[in-house]
Amino acid sequence: MSHPIRRALISVSDKTGLVEFARGLADQGIEIISTGGTAKALGAGGIAVTDVSSVTGFPEIMDGRVKTLHPKIHGGLLGVLDDPGHEKARSEHKISPIGLLVVNLYPFEKTVAGNPDWDEAIENIDVGGPAMIRAAAKNHGDVTVIVDPGDYESVLAELKANDMRTDVAIRRRLAAKAFARTAAYDSAISQWLVSEAGLGLAAGYFTTGGAVLQSLRYGENPHQEAILVATPGGRHGITAVRQLQGKELSYNNINDTDAALECLAEFDAETEAACVIVKHANPCGVAIGASPIEAYRRALACDPVSAFGGIIAFNRELDGPTAAEIAKLFTEVIVVPAVNDEVFEQIASKKNLRLLVLDRESKPGNGLSVKSVGGGLLVQTRDTVSIHDIELRTVTKREPSPSELKDLLFAFQVAKHVKSNAIVYAKNGATVGIGAGQMSRVDSSRIAVAKAADSLGDNNSQTSPVVGSVVASDAFFPFADGLLAAANAGATAVIQPGGSMRDDEVIKAADDAGLAMVFTGVRHFRH
Repeated sequence: MSHPIRRALISVSDKTGLVEFARGLADQGIEIISTGGTAKALGAGGIAVTDVSSVTGFPEIMDGRVKTLHPKIHGGLLGVLDDPGHEKARSEHKISPIGLLVVNLYPFEKTVAGNPDWDEAIENIDVGGPAMIRAAAKNHGDVTVIVDPGDYESVLAELKANDMRTDVAIRRRLAAKAFARTAAYDSAISQWLVSEAGLGLAAGYFTTGGAVLQSLRYGENPHQEAILVATPGGRHGITAVRQLQGKELSYNNINDTDAALECLAEFDAETEAACVIVKHANPCGVAIGASPIEAYRRALACDPVSAFGGIIAFNRELDGPTAAEIAKLFTEVIVVPAVNDEVFEQIASKKNLRLLVLDRESKPGNGLSVKSVGGGLLVQTRDTVSIHDIELRTVTKREPSPSELKDLLFAFQVAKHVKSNAIVYAKNGATVGIGAGQMSRVDSSRIAVAKAADSLGDNNSQTSPVVGSVVASDAFFPFADGLLAAANAGATAVIQPGGSMRDDEVIKAADDAGLAMVFTGVRHFRH
């Protein structure tokens, strides 16, 4: 049986619900110890508070850096109540037990997200808070620790119902949450310091962690559990979206929407409307145009079959005509930078359709890409190389025409976001055929051509959309066969990284076929 709580130490940065919770404790006769700004807030709320310095017999010093790092605090948190040796030490040193610790930390993550100067960031590294949290969580056999204001109500209800005691299962849950919080906090500090020091991935240790933004119904499949976690550095990309309507986002919805936003970030909303349609984390249609509806129609034309049940992302505000056009197709998610009330009402009739709004400035950040492998994590910097950072080199006798070059750049931007092996055919600022995720590049090329033919539906008399297009490959052609497959399908120009042992053979094949080909020197594998 746990001991009743007689004393609580409260020291919080986030004052949400603080006064109401503390009043509930005080009403039950619990003595409250507090520090600095928390003590002032409680006093202003009419709650009696014992200042921590009167407990320790030592004043807060060094601008508040040293206040709770004292044996009378940590002895009160770490002492085991039923241990005779601990009881003897408490008696000898006049240490009273602290049965409840309520701490949330200096807002380091929020501070560094605002690009502060060095000194401000350093001063927002909490030392005493994590030390107390870890002490209380370690001794959760006797101490209840709260790091989240969201737990105030349930803990207070537990105390009132059980004569100021908490159940061990509750204490264990709160202890696990407390250690997770300090781990995420330390991870944020570590990642910031690594970044500021320019260490990249050479720091010797890698940390990751963050707050759970959402518990998902399940993972990729119903038998898998899943959560969405915010990593340090501020929200961006998929974690910055606001859901206006529709069913709860699933793991697959989030994964696919993230893929759509990554691709969409390649295009500048100020110069061109862009639409990206994604299915199973692969773009199945991408286009730019003078308006969202033009971009959507052209993206959809690439692969209307795969677009069914897909994710549609725009880099401009969703307008009425575009929303009406999308309504003709079953769609899981629409993500846009803005939507007006009239269009929102138009979408609202489809209650299950998830409508997401993303801050126009919230684009996928640099950061790191992390994947789990058996026994560990595989970590890399994100692929942030833009087509505009690349110096192109024409390697064939024929230079691409201005229109071909424009489409080559567009196609390579899209190929960066298609699972390897990736082949993308494009014409006039729109994809016309996409081959993804095949074990050989030539198969990706052939599949892209077949998908383009499928887009014609019953209009088989029409010329394939691939004829007169350009083709992009995410990596080099190891043999000429993949390039020749593109040439035979009607492509007129090629963009690829180059770097194969058989580049000369591939270049000769391009010359013999009358193709223009440029090398980028940059590969965009995506597995």
